[in-house]
Amino acid sequence: MNNKKELAIYQTKDGAIELRTDFNGDTIWGSQEDIKRIFNKDQSVISRHITKIFKDREVDEKSNMHKMHIANSDKPVILYSLDVILSVGYRVDSSSAIHFRKWATQTLKKHITEGYTINESVLKKKEDLYKKVLDDVQWLVLLLFR
Repeated sequence: MNNKKELAIYQTKDGAIELRTDFNGDTIWGSQEDIKRIFNKDQSVISRHITKIFKDREVDEKSNMHKMHIANSDKPVILYSLDVILSVGYRVDSSSAIHFRKWATQTLKKHITEGYTINESVLKKKEDLYKKVLDDVQWLVLLLFR
């Protein structure tokens, strides 16, 4: 896992939450402290939700939890995947979680009804991904308007 890559995936009222991406950019990882900041809940609440998510097999524990050793720390930090973060967001009861659910629902609805979503901040950082999106859109236009 490459800790140097950061991506703001969610804007809280207090500011953007920066979470770690994996080396392929396939998922985003956050600690319980990160998740606590997103949803403005006590860490014990977050921990209980995560335990229940794994117990209910809503999310597979082995592929969605990663232990990472931090320099000058006695204990490894446990990081959770975006799947876990999203699951916690739909379980937590707080005004921050309500704000998150509205954002997530709006994003999903746009994706389903319009057929796509675009994360502009990611595209600005990744020129190769931007070119791929352009190629995909051009191909789709050709396919639809033949």
